Amino acid sequence: MNMRLPALLSKRKSDSHKGDYGRVLILAGSRAFVGAPCLCAESALRAGAGLVTLGVPQGLYNVIASKAAFEVIVLPLPDTAEFTFSRSAAGAIAGISKKADCVLLGPGLSVNRQTQDLVFSLIGSLDVPLVIDADGLNCLAARPGVLKNAKSDIILTPHPGEMAALCKCSTTEVQNSRKKVAKDFATRYNVTLVLKGHQTVVVSSRGEFYVNHTGNPGMATAGSGDCLAGVLAAFVGQGAKPYDAACLAVHIHGLAGDLAAKDKTQISLIASDIIEYLPKAFKEISRS
Repeated sequence: MNMRLPALLSKRKSDSHKGDYGRVLILAGSRAFVGAPCLCAESALRAGAGLVTLGVPQGLYNVIASKAAFEVIVLPLPDTAEFTFSRSAAGAIAGISKKADCVLLGPGLSVNRQTQDLVFSLIGSLDVPLVIDADGLNCLAARPGVLKNAKSDIILTPHPGEMAALCKCSTTEVQNSRKKVAKDFATRYNVTLVLKGHQTVVVSSRGEFYVNHTGNPGMATAGSGDCLAGVLAAFVGQGAKPYDAACLAVHIHGLAGDLAAKDKTQISLIASDIIEYLPKAFKEISRS
């Protein structure tokens, strides 16, 4: 696949405004996971999203708002007593999503029963492209069939353990047949699927696949997947087709990790370093 930046991601008109570059809505966070939403949001901004709104459980608003980048709009939403999203948040999310070009659902979300019900509801009701990551996938594993009710494009970003849960098989089975497992699931449920790991596999709903060759073992660190999800949502929000967006996102995400590792070593690499090196990755890919 040609990894040159598409025109929509490489050059901006002089009279453009933030609305031209994608409005991304991120739904993330729970009491144990307040960092994941912030990593997603900043990654989306660094990947060119014009506007990023971060929806969080209202009981966590103060702590997440204090940690998020200044440029992120943080929005409190109805939550449960455990500080996870309540199923009653569906109405507010439906209204907000009407102004979004992409919705990212899942990082740090938890698998609380009400939150799980919300995930099922959003898959069947939102008519905007939806990226599902992390706990969004863990919730989905209970009822993957709801994907067939989706009204818009769906992109899933599982690591091998999450893929195994979705397929009701073992992680070993996934790792022994990565391309086949990913392709079978993507075509069965009409989704774009990003099976993360060494040489991440991207499969379209029609069975096209791409194997990524950027990235390094230093990226096996907490929060790396949150960064990828943010980059991917930004590309979808800017108008890239799901498969193209996914291929480009895994390539640039891995390249940023490679550039960071050269300076900081694989041992010391952390997720926020990937965000820091995204600008250098964009420069490098633009020259290729």
